Amino acid sequence: MRLVIAGLVCVTCSALAAAANEALSRPTYNTYGLPGLIDMPSAESAPDAELAVSDSYFAGTNRTTLSFQILPRLTGSFRYSQIANYLAPGSPLFDRSFDLRFRFLDEGRYRPAMAVGLRDFIGTGAYASEYIVATKHIGDRVKVTAGLGWGRLSSNGGFSNPLSVFGSGFDTRPVRGVGLGGTVVANTWFRGPAAAFGGIEWQATDRLSFKAEYSSDAYTKERSDGLFAYNSPFNFGVSYDVTDKLNVGANYLYGNTVGIQATFTFNPKHPSKYTGSVGPAPAPVMVRPSGSAADLGWTQQVDAAEILERNLSLTLASDGMELEGFSVDARTVRVRVRNDRFLHEAQFIGRVARVLTNLMPASVESFVIVPVTGNGTPTSVVAIARSDMEELEFAPDGSWQSYARAEVSDAYGVAGSIPRVGSAFPKFTYGFGPYVAASLFDPTSPVRADLGIQASARYEPRPGLVMSGQVRKRLVGNRSGLIPSNSVIQRVRSDANIYAAQGDPAITHLTIAQYFRPGPDLYGRVTAGYLEPMYGGVSAELLWKPVDSRWAFGAEVNYAQQRDFDQLFGFQNYCVVTGHASAYYDMGNGFHFQVNAGRYLAGDWGATLIVDREFDNGISIGAFATLTDVPFSQFGEGSFDKGLRITIPLAVLTGRPSRTEISRDIRPVLRDGGARLEVDGRLYDSVRDYHEPELEDGWGRFWR
Repeated sequence: MRLVIAGLVCVTCSALAAAANEALSRPTYNTYGLPGLIDMPSAESAPDAELAVSDSYFAGTNRTTLSFQILPRLTGSFRYSQIANYLAPGSPLFDRSFDLRFRFLDEGRYRPAMAVGLRDFIGTGAYASEYIVATKHIGDRVKVTAGLGWGRLSSNGGFSNPLSVFGSGFDTRPVRGVGLGGTVVANTWFRGPAAAFGGIEWQATDRLSFKAEYSSDAYTKERSDGLFAYNSPFNFGVSYDVTDKLNVGANYLYGNTVGIQATFTFNPKHPSKYTGSVGPAPAPVMVRPSGSAADLGWTQQVDAAEILERNLSLTLASDGMELEGFSVDARTVRVRVRNDRFLHEAQFIGRVARVLTNLMPASVESFVIVPVTGNGTPTSVVAIARSDMEELEFAPDGSWQSYARAEVSDAYGVAGSIPRVGSAFPKFTYGFGPYVAASLFDPTSPVRADLGIQASARYEPRPGLVMSGQVRKRLVGNRSGLIPSNSVIQRVRSDANIYAAQGDPAITHLTIAQYFRPGPDLYGRVTAGYLEPMYGGVSAELLWKPVDSRWAFGAEVNYAQQRDFDQLFGFQNYCVVTGHASAYYDMGNGFHFQVNAGRYLAGDWGATLIVDREFDNGISIGAFATLTDVPFSQFGEGSFDKGLRITIPLAVLTGRPSRTEISRDIRPVLRDGGARLEVDGRLYDSVRDYHEPELEDGWGRFWR
């Protein structure tokens, strides 16, 4: 074994002496769903923002991993594993774990890339380990990796911890009890024996790679469970890129067993054909003839404004936009418009401005556009000079200049002064179609789902007043098989299996909501009715969000009563007053932070931190964690609420303009602590869309 380690060190030293800084090959993913060798990690990082879903199987172990390149140097992953016979013969372990890895040194001409990683640092500890690893390319086809591992990664060929030079506390690794899982056990990190691992990867062609590695993982528990016979620490693998997004691989592991894996990657940061751009082209800007702006004869026509309003309403409607308010005089047109189609708000405003150049008389120089949210709330005023539209449509830097010249201000007091279009209200819409309701990562099944049909309706008698409802009928599914709750605190969420079993048909929501502007920079909402599948009541929210600020603050108070399990018209006895104070910050570059502090459904007090990264195409990937005064022992499995958030606009999937989004919270386990009421139409996300920071970030689509 010493010869093996010495050989790896020699190979690495040779790599460090390489004279050429060759082009680096794309990293491949290991059986843990992170860039690496076969079973061991490497110091490589995926391209910034790459999202990877991988699945690997060998010897009774199946790992499904969602990995995300959070920052160019920081990688995070969530893994769901099934390990046969781990708990007892015939009783598999369904394990959920999180990893983090940080590349602290970039590869240079003579130096390797180096990274430090934590595996299963929040979980049961079945894979708990830490490592420091280095990777160096030799030319553009070969890369070598060598590293030190602790915890599980020191179970083969372990030796005294080299970190002991910093203190005797590194000599021994405290025994980690599995307990409830979900907690960070930092006092075990980088402690106890260490072991070396390493390997080499050769990229034979642009698509085909071969790998060999020496593993420091002895698979002690799996061997004792009889999953496979461990004959050798050497692993060998082959990896093939079927497409630029799909990679498949096969491995020969530990001298005894064959494994397979597949990885699908997607990068929301990179443009693709799926951008919601399949649709009618925008109207060209109509340039006025010289001197025509002085002609005011149209103002003498009695029905001129009425004709302009009708033509504008029809033209906007043909492009998926609704005219709700209109006024015009000799120099200025003011419009209040709702965007029902375009994902990107700047594109929507640009389309409105283009139409105005075609339909408004030549004397009208100023376009005042008030975008309205889907709930009828005016958020901002975007003032654009017509002459700027004419000058900048084909300018090389037209996007930047048009934003610099536009004026964005608060809509309070302005929107109300624009007369309402008579045909705009009342509005009535309805829908009918299939639905899928899924529960992920149940302790006994990775996916449970119900499939059925649903009908929905929405009625808006006037701006800001919304009545809506939805009913579902299940056709097939197994969500009723979720594990029954064993919660020792109030069961506010963990009876999901009973709701799934008895709610057939179910009224998922039936509410009336009023949205309003109580003052400058202020937004309000009051919602009453059956707020969500499990609760009904009254919810009130107030948001402070200046149009030019990256900060926002809000407060929400709710009175909620638990609904009957059949989700029709009855209630149970449990009721609670819940609410939160919230702070929001748009950091720029797509990063959004949110903190909610207050009282949750079970009566517990605490706070939730949410961090999202949003991309230009509307895809958002984030994470959240909630800590309350419920002790970990009472919370139950998982110890505290945490998970991932993913939002994918339908336009990304279909290529057609749409404001519909598919959102999913991925929780390792659903319990009762830290549970927040689900209320449709919370204010911040819709309000910020038309404020300066968001408009500035997306203004590149103004001319599309």
